[in-house]
Amino acid sequence: MAGRGAVVNPGELLERSLAYALGSVAVVGAAGLGRATPCAGWDLGELLEHLDDSLDALHEGLTGGRIGPLPQSDRVCGFRTRACAVLGAWAAGPPDLVHVGERPLDVRVMGAVGAVEIAVHGWDVARACGRSRPFPVALAAELLPIARCVVSEEDRGVRFAEPVAVPSCAPPDVRLLAFLGRRDSFPG
Repeated sequence: MAGRGAVVNPGELLERSLAYALGSVAVVGAAGLGRATPCAGWDLGELLEHLDDSLDALHEGLTGGRIGPLPQSDRVCGFRTRACAVLGAWAAGPPDLVHVGERPLDVRVMGAVGAVEIAVHGWDVARACGRSRPFPVALAAELLPIARCVVSEEDRGVRFAEPVAVPSCAPPDVRLLAFLGRRDSFPG
């Protein structure tokens, strides 16, 4: 995994993705959990629950243990708690391999894929809250090749919408979001 000729550090990508997502989640109000999101069929509460599940899976992969259920009353606090646990587990030294079912997976791949998931859903959260929160261009440039590597045609219509056509000269943030089916990815 490389972007712009340099080796990508998945821990750093994960940290930057979580920082971006935490900034997006900071604008969520408890009354707005029913808001529509760029993720078809999910409201904001369901998206935050999915983010919690993603962080729980990352934590489990890094430590072999689950974070455990958090109260559903404050999804924002839960996301912050899980984000800190994931970063702490990465900093403590993750294993080389994790197991997804019976299949071994390099922990660096898991971290990089998790970074894509967390950052893009952070953008979704900001959009659902009516915020035009720019996606970090440098982060997008590093996440785009990862997304292109792991999102297959079989994922379209199931986990991701069809890609949106954008000019090849569009900035990396627009190309990443469009590749993952975000229709309103052009800056407003």
